[in-house]
Amino acid sequence: MGSIGEEIKQKEFANEYSKLLINVLYTASWLNGLQSSVFKEHKLTPQQYNSLRILRGQYPEAASVNLLKDRMIDKMSNVSRIIDKLKAKELVTRKPCKHDRRQVDIKITDKGLMLLEVIDEQMVDWEKNLHTISVKEAAATNALLDKWRS
Repeated sequence: MGSIGEEIKQKEFANEYSKLLINVLYTASWLNGLQSSVFKEHKLTPQQYNSLRILRGQYPEAASVNLLKDRMIDKMSNVSRIIDKLKAKELVTRKPCKHDRRQVDIKITDKGLMLLEVIDEQMVDWEKNLHTISVKEAAATNALLDKWRS
């Protein structure tokens, strides 16, 4: 993989901010593609994986659809549809909330937890793709991205 200009065959950009925006979007898409190859093996989408990770973080407590929506990386995700698909795969359960009938409690199953353990091992290997930069450079990039979003 080369510079963003080489990758998208563009010699000039309007300015460095425009180039940065395109570079971040392109890199996010590239990373998503790499990650998707790991999830595809388990018949999961990145959004389903993200939902399972959030539910594991809540475990043994249940989570609401709104909690999942708030914590999702992809804010455009249709959480209800994602939960339906995960339920069909027996990776989550969905039950009416005892305290609020309008709300649904979603909980990861043992099968979901075991699947995440397998994927966690694969992700350790996958994350080695990111080791082309140092830990110090990764921390600096994280700080810059956080600053950019603030």
